[in-house]
Amino acid sequence: MTRLLPVSLLAASIAACAGPHVGTKDVAPVAPPPAWRTDIDAAAPLQRDWWQSFGDPALTALVERALANNSDIGLAAARVREAHANVALARAQTLPAIDATLGGGRSRSVNAFGQPSEQSFAQPQVQIAYEVDLFGRLADQTAAARNAWFASEAAHDAVQLSVAAAVAGNYVTLRGLDARLDIARATVLARSESLRIAKSRVGSGYSPRLELEQAQAEYDATAQIVPQIELAIARTEDALSLLVGETPQAVGRGAALDDLAVPAVPDGLPSELLRRRPDVAQAEYQLAASDKSLAAARKRFLPQVRLTGAAGAAFSTLLGDPISIWSVGGSILAPIFQGGRLTAQADAAGAQRDQAAFAYRRAALTAFREVEDALAAVKHIDEQLLFARSQRDALAEGLRLATNRYREGYSPYLEQLDAQRGLLGAELSLIQLRADALAARIQLFQAMGGGWVRCGTTDAPCSDGPGS
Repeated sequence: MTRLLPVSLLAASIAACAGPHVGTKDVAPVAPPPAWRTDIDAAAPLQRDWWQSFGDPALTALVERALANNSDIGLAAARVREAHANVALARAQTLPAIDATLGGGRSRSVNAFGQPSEQSFAQPQVQIAYEVDLFGRLADQTAAARNAWFASEAAHDAVQLSVAAAVAGNYVTLRGLDARLDIARATVLARSESLRIAKSRVGSGYSPRLELEQAQAEYDATAQIVPQIELAIARTEDALSLLVGETPQAVGRGAALDDLAVPAVPDGLPSELLRRRPDVAQAEYQLAASDKSLAAARKRFLPQVRLTGAAGAAFSTLLGDPISIWSVGGSILAPIFQGGRLTAQADAAGAQRDQAAFAYRRAALTAFREVEDALAAVKHIDEQLLFARSQRDALAEGLRLATNRYREGYSPYLEQLDAQRGLLGAELSLIQLRADALAARIQLFQAMGGGWVRCGTTDAPCSDGPGS
């Protein structure tokens, strides 16, 4: 132990001055705000299967199919597998490499006395090579690979959350389009009845032809809305089919837009957000991996110590007994001149570390911004809904009165026409606001991490994704 102490101190002192100094940027940390800007009542914890809070089995089935079959999720899972294999590869470099060789053959030669000599020979051998990680370079590479694996796990979970939110958002959009289509078709029928009445009144001489042309133009304008909405429905169904990993096809519906439950706003403090989002965790692990990669790059300037050994035997028909052979040795490889290669690698590692640091800061700031945006959308869209419903009710009553006045001949057709236009616009706007209110909650679920948590004592992310 006393003899090993000077060697250990020498190794530690050499490692302390490993490689040239690599300058890195001083990136300011992100301090969570004390509270959210938007004051809104939070009523429930955020669950990982948050899409079930809408109360629609069809939506739940779509999300589950997407989580099982989506191509982006499969691609992310393959990257996790690759990253895990890289960890095993990096760890293997810290272990001895053992190889076995077996050589043999038969030869005929001439000996020193000019006589032919024939022999059959064989030489089995076991070789061992081991690099002593004296300065921790291999350990740093293993740690970098491990953090990259954790980052890929978090990225996989982030993709799952994104896909689940995209499916839910598109489904809400689809049900909103269905509701708009019902309103448009009902309005076309009403316009058709108005057109019939206008034709009858003009034919009987009670109204000028202008009313008929106005009724025809209004009918045609409303009828155009139907194919527009049907086109939007087809495109939304195609988008949902792609998300669930299927060819374009019709999508099964469940609850109508008005029957979808409005989930409670999930609770969560700003100080907890950075540990509840998989994309922030991914950026954090990538930063940790870049730190370890930079340390490993600087340690490449230090000597590398390799130990080798071999043992075997030689068999030959010319020998009475086999001969054992062995060798033990070691080597020290110290870089002297590399043409700037090691310096360039260290500088590149430093630049990658800076990129990872700024990427983490951007991810953290984006997380706070997205939550604030979603909270503001939930609050203010709900406020708009109250006025939109009141406006729709007032316009509906106005249309009823205008229709009665027109049929009794107390008002011109233009009065009823204006009332019809106003009601159609209000009803379509109300449906859009209803869909926007649900979409804002979906965005809030995603912005707050979708119930994602880190697992295990190693602070690694969960690998089973949302809904588990």
